[in-house]
Amino acid sequence: MSTNSISLANCAKQRVSYFYDNDVGNFSYGPGHYMKPKRMQMVHNMVVNYGLYKHMDVVKPDRLTAYQMTRFHSDEYINFLHRVTPDNVSQIAMQHGGLEQGIARFNVGEDCPVFEGLFEFCSISAGGSIGAANKLLNGEADIAINWSGGLHHAKKSEASGFCYVNDIVLGILELLRYHQRVLYIDIDVHHGDGVEEAFYTTDRVMTCSFHKFGEFFPGTGDVRDTGLGKGRRYAVNVPLRDGIDDDSYKNIFQPVIKHIMEWYRPGAVVLQCGGDSLAGDRLGCFNLSMKGHASCVEYMKSFNVPLMMLGGGGYTIRNVARTWTYETGLALGLDLSEQELPYNNYFEYFGPEYKLDVPSNNMANHNTPEYLQKMTSKIIDNLRSMPFAPSVQLQEVPRDLTLEDYLDGEDSDDEDWRISQRFVEKRIVPNGMSD
Repeated sequence: MSTNSISLANCAKQRVSYFYDNDVGNFSYGPGHYMKPKRMQMVHNMVVNYGLYKHMDVVKPDRLTAYQMTRFHSDEYINFLHRVTPDNVSQIAMQHGGLEQGIARFNVGEDCPVFEGLFEFCSISAGGSIGAANKLLNGEADIAINWSGGLHHAKKSEASGFCYVNDIVLGILELLRYHQRVLYIDIDVHHGDGVEEAFYTTDRVMTCSFHKFGEFFPGTGDVRDTGLGKGRRYAVNVPLRDGIDDDSYKNIFQPVIKHIMEWYRPGAVVLQCGGDSLAGDRLGCFNLSMKGHASCVEYMKSFNVPLMMLGGGGYTIRNVARTWTYETGLALGLDLSEQELPYNNYFEYFGPEYKLDVPSNNMANHNTPEYLQKMTSKIIDNLRSMPFAPSVQLQEVPRDLTLEDYLDGEDSDDEDWRISQRFVEKRIVPNGMSD
């Protein structure tokens, strides 16, 4: 069967929007750094060569402004990200209490380096997640994908774990303008601490993270951490051990999610698909195959609730590219594993087998059936005391912010603020469109 003539006969009729900006793969965290933005280019090149672009709405996202980022992040932190470059990092840091104090204050350094184009990279990542949220809100898509997003460790006022701006939190805040309840699910090998922290005291967002726990970054995500105040019981943590395989993962993922979906009844779901939970990841310690990882996507699709799919970690980039391409196909209702791997710009990365597959390996699974059953029972017991589908007081939906609102929010006296050409062009009224 030709790779460019994929049949849609068995395709679910869910409309998919796919966000991608070709510039995102041109950034570099620096030589030797584990995070490689190039992986997004690899995914997109496969999406194109499989012909998937023909069956979905491909969108170049609007880049998020500094002002939009402050809907979650602190003004001071975003101002720092907006101004800092590798050349002026010492000078900028000195303005925040001294060189060492300034760098420590925003947690930039070895894991989160200041690289050329840092703010632009963040604006692309976050712009895709805001755009995806709006596609779902406007009823223009049933599934919206932003593989450049999913940067779940970023905090309100500091970078963390290769993440600077938390596109997930910003996207969820957008969804909350219309939805009473949003569910966030995280299948990255690392705990989704930045997102959990942002919504730890509210019942309008339930966070559910499946992650390695115990002497592993970021060190949070105990099963006993369930939220505070109004958010008590609305943070769900599933701590897992090394070597979890497809069957074990499915045996805990599906019962927990089924209970949450039936009881919490979210209006939208955000699924962070971090690829470092795959077998053979450079920083991971799980043993999921491509299909085991993707079964989470397939399961969430079955609920027919508006779904946002985001990227995240993943440091063996050939495996990340394979898996996110396959999951893009699944979003469209296609099984690409039956297709030959099409020739693409990164074909040599996929040798020697040149297949769209990430197999499990012979790593020992330290998650015994008894351990998984104990965790599942404990989590569901925690959830049973939740009220059914908590509601919020009826209120007027906030109006959609216009470009002028964002411009008015910027400090026009700030000499460091510059309106980009892209921003200026958006204000130009085409001929015949003026009042």
